[in-house]
Amino acid sequence: MKKRVIIMGAAGRDFHNFNVFFRNNEEYEVVAFTATQIPNIEGRKYPAELAGPLYPNGIDIYPESELDELIRKFKVDFVVFSYSDVSHEYVMHKASQAMAAGASYMLLGPAHTMVESSKPVIAVCAGRTGSGKSQTTRRVVEILRSRGKKVVVVRHPMPYGDLVAQKVQRFASYEDLDFHKCTIEEREEYEPHIDRGAVVYAGVDYEAILRQAEQEADVVIWDGGNNDFPFFKPNLMITVVDPHRPGHEVTYHPGETNVRMADVIVINKIDTANFEDIETVRENARAVNPKAIFVDGASPLFVESVEAIAGKRVVVVEDGPTLTHGEMSYGAGYVAAVKFGASEIVSPRPYAVGTILATYEKYSQTEDVLPAMGYSEQQVKDLEETLNRVPADVIVSATPINIARLVKVNKPIVRVRYELQEIGRPTLEEIIVQKMGW
Repeated sequence: MKKRVIIMGAAGRDFHNFNVFFRNNEEYEVVAFTATQIPNIEGRKYPAELAGPLYPNGIDIYPESELDELIRKFKVDFVVFSYSDVSHEYVMHKASQAMAAGASYMLLGPAHTMVESSKPVIAVCAGRTGSGKSQTTRRVVEILRSRGKKVVVVRHPMPYGDLVAQKVQRFASYEDLDFHKCTIEEREEYEPHIDRGAVVYAGVDYEAILRQAEQEADVVIWDGGNNDFPFFKPNLMITVVDPHRPGHEVTYHPGETNVRMADVIVINKIDTANFEDIETVRENARAVNPKAIFVDGASPLFVESVEAIAGKRVVVVEDGPTLTHGEMSYGAGYVAAVKFGASEIVSPRPYAVGTILATYEKYSQTEDVLPAMGYSEQQVKDLEETLNRVPADVIVSATPINIARLVKVNKPIVRVRYELQEIGRPTLEEIIVQKMGW
């Protein structure tokens, strides 16, 4: 008898785990996916075109809230937890729920889920969402390109649209972003690489993605999402940790896995964190991974116009996932607004509408700033209306994209950027050259 399986996910790790472990595995039958974290992904199917010959009708995706009922309805043997950036306590609450409903509980690790590449792979991962992983990835790309390497970035999945059409996606221009109807969340990750002339791949089927990316790369960079561990087996693994959330590097899943697996641990944001918190993170990381090389890093802010902020009432827009499941209450935009003398940071919450209001109700810690939520056209419209309703003089935007391309607003936008600056030695370049033999 085949073991009957439900995969709990959020349109990323869950699909990858299915593709590499379950899709052609005669010992198991995946009867359902459940979905959470991301709006509007339940109620769909994982399509037959991607699911393979064992699943000619595809696989239904249900809300995670129906887990207990689904376990009983389908007589499920195993529930496979397959999403990221949640506390260890949360993971075990879900285990208790699954077991109480009659199923066993499973986590798939790197050995069963990493795809091997014919090209060198450098992976950049994190302890938590919002640690500074993307800026670290950009720094690694810069280092490699300066040494004459042709680099392709493969980004952790965000397939929220037509999954068949999104099987393998390649982004090299803004037109590619428009063609693939990218969400704000996708643009936040892809645009900064495109701005620097790098090619980005993403999608659903990561073995197919890797094989295509290998055709045009000397080196593949895995750009991790949330705090997930890599889909590809790395030759060098860099994990970024955040001293603004000390302790999280060893209490969140699977961020602790990334810390334990890392060859290099970057302690970021030391320019804005407390010394005691920096050392707590360093001691925690060293305790679980004494062989790692540590790099200290700062995240200096680059503001388009300091004068446009000073003395003004501002509304701050931040990277969405950092505030939502990343659990931060502010980001670089808020820091910039304070640092450069805004007279008032106006809370957007009283002016929020529709899906943005729903986001505030779910993530109450975000009320002083506006998460740049844009998983759907409606969310983008609600984001636009919310910004236009806020009685402020200026929008301070620290999302990595130029939101003016997507929304029409009635006040000027000042963009805040941030990059990784290594402090002291060894530098990432020195480590990469030594470890990769270049």
